[in-house]
Amino acid sequence: MIFTTENLPSRDIYRMMVSLIAPRPIAWVSTRDRGGRSNLAPYSFFNGVGSNPPCLMFAPANRSDGMKKDTLLNIEQSNEFVVNLVSHSQSESMNQTAAEYPQDVSEFEACGVESTPSVHIDVPRVSGAVASFECEAMQILHLGEGPGGANLVIGRILAIHIQDELVDDQGFPLAEQLDLIGRLGGSSYVRVSDRFDLKRPKL
Repeated sequence: MIFTTENLPSRDIYRMMVSLIAPRPIAWVSTRDRGGRSNLAPYSFFNGVGSNPPCLMFAPANRSDGMKKDTLLNIEQSNEFVVNLVSHSQSESMNQTAAEYPQDVSEFEACGVESTPSVHIDVPRVSGAVASFECEAMQILHLGEGPGGANLVIGRILAIHIQDELVDDQGFPLAEQLDLIGRLGGSSYVRVSDRFDLKRPKL
């Protein structure tokens, strides 16, 4: 079958995309507003962009009422954010922060998620996260308007935090021990526990 996107409502396109583009890594993004209140929310349209300069991207879509989410508003104000990675042990806490709390409520406090200060920016990170990226916004692109309108945030990575026990003798992360989770369609997630290796061929 073929589906021409101009003939489909955006909610149907979204449902197809999240079912087909999977599994998706989860960016558990922490920010801070002008009043010093912290915010924490997950986004699964997320990935790395490149290493020179070191940067990543995530896409916070507009809320169902067409307004920008708190995460995006905070980044527009401060130009700073942290992307925390989500391990299986924190999946329930991450999911709880996905609720649309009022703007004056900190998800860290409401969901009992412990925070710790960052080093280069004035935004807290998740204490128990297996890894976190301190970022400054390089570019914010507003790609759509109204409910579900797409926004793209590209951040330059200033620092990478990794739990000590998850770093090998050469200073690289022990990928098989991170126990990360990924997003599928609907309410489904996947746990990164079944892996296989393929060596890149040489011609």
